[in-house]
Amino acid sequence: MAGKFVVRTYGCQMNEHDSERIAGLLAADGYEEAADEADADLVVLNTCCIRENADNKLYGNLGHLKTWKDEQDGRQIVVAGCLSQKDREGVRQRAPYVDVVLGTHNVHRTAELVSEARVNGPITEIYEQAVVDEHALFPSALPVRREVSYAAWVTIQIGCDNSCAFCIVPSVRGAEISRPFDDVIAEVERFAADGVTEITLLGQNVNSYGRDLQLAARQRGDAEARVRPLFADLLVAAGSVDGIRRVRFTSPHPKDMRPETFAAMAATPEVCDHLHYPLQSGSDDILAKMHRGYTAERYLERLSEARQAMPDLAVSTDIIVGFPGETEDDFERTLEVAAAANFDYAYTFLFSPRAGTEAADMVDSFVDPVVASERFERLRIVVERSALQKHQARVGRIEEVLVEGPSRKDPSVLSGRTGQNKLVHFRPERPLRTGSYATVEITRGAPHHLEGRFVELVAEPTHRRRIPVATL
Repeated sequence: MAGKFVVRTYGCQMNEHDSERIAGLLAADGYEEAADEADADLVVLNTCCIRENADNKLYGNLGHLKTWKDEQDGRQIVVAGCLSQKDREGVRQRAPYVDVVLGTHNVHRTAELVSEARVNGPITEIYEQAVVDEHALFPSALPVRREVSYAAWVTIQIGCDNSCAFCIVPSVRGAEISRPFDDVIAEVERFAADGVTEITLLGQNVNSYGRDLQLAARQRGDAEARVRPLFADLLVAAGSVDGIRRVRFTSPHPKDMRPETFAAMAATPEVCDHLHYPLQSGSDDILAKMHRGYTAERYLERLSEARQAMPDLAVSTDIIVGFPGETEDDFERTLEVAAAANFDYAYTFLFSPRAGTEAADMVDSFVDPVVASERFERLRIVVERSALQKHQARVGRIEEVLVEGPSRKDPSVLSGRTGQNKLVHFRPERPLRTGSYATVEITRGAPHHLEGRFVELVAEPTHRRRIPVATL
């Protein structure tokens, strides 16, 4: 008995991509997508566990959904993703009315488990690790129901071999497993044939892509092991696919950044001139406690190499404030590195202990929340100052923008993104379809966005699905 479904996503791009596959699986099983919970028979919560409030958010939503479920017979609730992988039976104990609890390694079983639960009652199925099956390993191998037609995620790697003290990801996503090179490019080609023009290569640590494939080849005695493709080769190959105008990737790890990656970015016009380069802290002592594998000096050296290869490179970052043991001197080092790096934008976070991580056990070294909040505000001023300077420097330039649709605040204004991943608002002189490329003259730079004047339409979308028109 199929019906209507809603998928709610929390967390990173990997979760967003998993949600597209969950939606695709349900659609393939006969379900239709509902506008909201009121019209749905099935609600899927695809969860994240990176920050402390993730638990509160989940169980708060589940409390509301219990009322929703009790209002009509036959309604079902599914909890998927990282939090269910981490908490396992905890979700079932706190919310016994949930019909299906599944983890990060068995997304491919979503539709089957929903059907089984309808007959047999509540099910909890958490695979300890990814099974050796393409559909289980890589969400990209599953049916897809993308939210937009002009852009697509492409999973190139799952899992993470790093041991960052603050991160729960290795526990819930498992060890690094790279997808075969030819499979990745074949999917990019399929997307391009369907009218997709922008792809984002996804992985927990994308720039370590292929190392496990090389190791396996060497263990087999493969003479070609040393020349097997790595991440730089993947960037070039993806950018060479006919119809692809933009290639993005996230997220790389600074300790694994190599000169050939910068060279590939510089030599491949389709690879966007944007690098997300997580700093986390500017203090060598804190970086060591985090197990990040680099120093502040090494970080800035690599960043300098990247900008030498690509002078117009936009750089974003992640920074954690208040990691256990962070002193005022440690924080001052972070401010100094953030100022020296001159980021285009930054995602800043107050430290949040996650059960199961090394940092969560450093209770005696936790930073006073009042102190951490004050530091957070000081950091915000530094990063917004550099962001404003970067954005104001774009004024007068002609930028190519991928149109994403009407602005949320003003439907008469369109929003889009440049190759540098900068948000641009502009008022068109004619209707433009989402997925179009247009040139815009930048007229104003704000800390978090640009404003501009429409110049001309560069390319219209060729998607096979109906594309909504962004009206004037």
